[in-house]
Amino acid sequence: MRHLPIPRTSLVALLALVMVTVLSAGPAGAAKTLNGSVGPGFTISLKSGGKKVTSLRPGSYRIKVRDRADIHNFHLRGPGVNVATSVGATGTKTFRVRLQPGKTYRFVCDPHADEMRGSFTVPR
Repeated sequence: MRHLPIPRTSLVALLALVMVTVLSAGPAGAAKTLNGSVGPGFTISLKSGGKKVTSLRPGSYRIKVRDRADIHNFHLRGPGVNVATSVGATGTKTFRVRLQPGKTYRFVCDPHADEMRGSFTVPR
């Protein structure tokens, strides 16, 4: 079998593409950032890149929550996760969580759980 030589410019372009891909992925095991929000009205949300979270890959995440009302909180729970901001306080709080495959996670405002809630799944 005869091998054809690869032009040097193609090899350099391929190596540059590989490096950009590796560097843009971030450090191995780096947590992805999600944005949670509660208040000021009767609203609660969890977003990634500005879009509502309905499904996430398993792994480590950093959740940055903006709590904008002292009558609400943001409480995320599910297998291996139980984190919350405080009712009566406002501000920004960051949590680190590890989401497990094949599980469902729920977030609520504890005092208003019937109307302020959401959930997402983590497929296998």
